[in-house]
Amino acid sequence: MRKAAERRRIGVRYAWRNEAVPRKALVRDWLLAALRSEGRRPGAIGVCFVDRAEGARLNRDYRGKDDATNVLSFPYARKPLVEGDLVLCPAIVEVEAAEQGKPLLAHYAHLIIHGLLHLLGYDHIGGKREAARMRRRERQILAGLGFPDPYRKPG
Repeated sequence: MRKAAERRRIGVRYAWRNEAVPRKALVRDWLLAALRSEGRRPGAIGVCFVDRAEGARLNRDYRGKDDATNVLSFPYARKPLVEGDLVLCPAIVEVEAAEQGKPLLAHYAHLIIHGLLHLLGYDHIGGKREAARMRRRERQILAGLGFPDPYRKPG
């Protein structure tokens, strides 16, 4: 019963969608697995997939950058429950996956976990030690979900 209640606390919506965007149940499963691995529970977590124009607007308004990005994280609370929003731009995610030679689903999983770690307080911008800590957790969580190391070069 607890797992069902936790699943309901994670809202996934599609302001833009194609057949390659992961389904709601899969996104929820990834987030719940990552939260459990951190010993945390969701409060209210929203995940939204947006088009390039909306992604660019949000990135400009909240980060001062003039183009869309792959994932944006908006943390609201970290304790006792994790609360925040993740915004993904499939147009960017799909281009990156192709350019990096990664399976698209693996790249989505990586970015969703990456965004969630930001909601939990991880930060890769604050210095090399913090960046290495965040990459290590991403690798561990993704391996637990059956995905390869997102930082390993294909080949």
